[in-house]
Amino acid sequence: MTPLAGFQLAAGSLEKSMYGFGDGIPHTPEEYAQLLAGLAKSGKLTSDEYSRGGVVETLEARMASLLGKEAAVWLPTGTLANHLAVRLLAGERRRVLVQAESHLFNDCGDCAQTLSGLHLVPLGPGRATFTLEEVERAASDAQLGRVLTPIGAIQIETPVRRRQGERFDFQEMKKIAAWARERKIGLHLDGARLILESVYTARRVTEYTALFDTVYISMYKYFNAASGAVLAGPKSLLAGLYHTRRMFGGGLPQVWPFAAVALHYMDGFEQRFRTAMDTAESVITTLRTDTNFELERVPNGTNVFRLRVNGVNAPVYLGRLEAAGISARTPTGDWLTLQVNETWARLPASEIAARFRRALG
Repeated sequence: MTPLAGFQLAAGSLEKSMYGFGDGIPHTPEEYAQLLAGLAKSGKLTSDEYSRGGVVETLEARMASLLGKEAAVWLPTGTLANHLAVRLLAGERRRVLVQAESHLFNDCGDCAQTLSGLHLVPLGPGRATFTLEEVERAASDAQLGRVLTPIGAIQIETPVRRRQGERFDFQEMKKIAAWARERKIGLHLDGARLILESVYTARRVTEYTALFDTVYISMYKYFNAASGAVLAGPKSLLAGLYHTRRMFGGGLPQVWPFAAVALHYMDGFEQRFRTAMDTAESVITTLRTDTNFELERVPNGTNVFRLRVNGVNAPVYLGRLEAAGISARTPTGDWLTLQVNETWARLPASEIAARFRRALG
């Protein structure tokens, strides 16, 4: 693919704008269309047929390599990716252990239960991490009932969206994975934002993925596709998944406009995001020395932090911040929740901090 720098979406204002929300770049329809047009001019785009072949296949191969897996399959949403992963891994053993705060348990309309007859067992309510002890207790409960209902799969999500980007404890993750391997229980990683976490922890992506049979990565959260997900894992497990994908209504006729953009942003992403993270850390350090601001970090967190301004009404400050060139979401009470994405790399930390201060009025 052509390097990212080859496609400047707009001169001037876009390069200087910064978003304090979202994990990626919130392209407007015009910007997305312009990007696609630039990619098409490269002459390297090839279309797919019902989500197979062409640039989709290229993306799948790249993602499988990045994640240290044999194969990968494009899916239209993360909801479907997580659902099909635990469905494949559980097989006839219908119980699946998940975090009580996970996306699959809370935000997918009971899809795994309704469409695949799985029984999700939530662990660790109110926390990002459940423990091996909780896993063992759930497994014991499954064995001691009057009808045997063994655990078929365990899913771990990290970082956890409902916990403001808090990470699942890595040491606990390794213990749970080893326990499950010994018992031939399938392991799935909801890694929608895993690559982002990898930058924050300076831990290679494959250190996480090696612990799991399957892993899902979002294509829109930081690779800026209009939609999409990739599920990676063993070739033998995923070989016929495109049939199941179509059965669930996910075999879209053409997804090259999504896959091409995701593949485009993969090039150099980790370095760009590392620059953004370092910039944001410098901004946070600077603002903490200013008594006009209060900042809160998420313990064991990633790219989410909160900011409160003293002496200025939060909605008023939000409007001033927008005028200063920083977009943010509507505050909750007195607090703004801010997310670091690669737009933080567009400006020096000193300029971003100056904009936060300028918005004080």
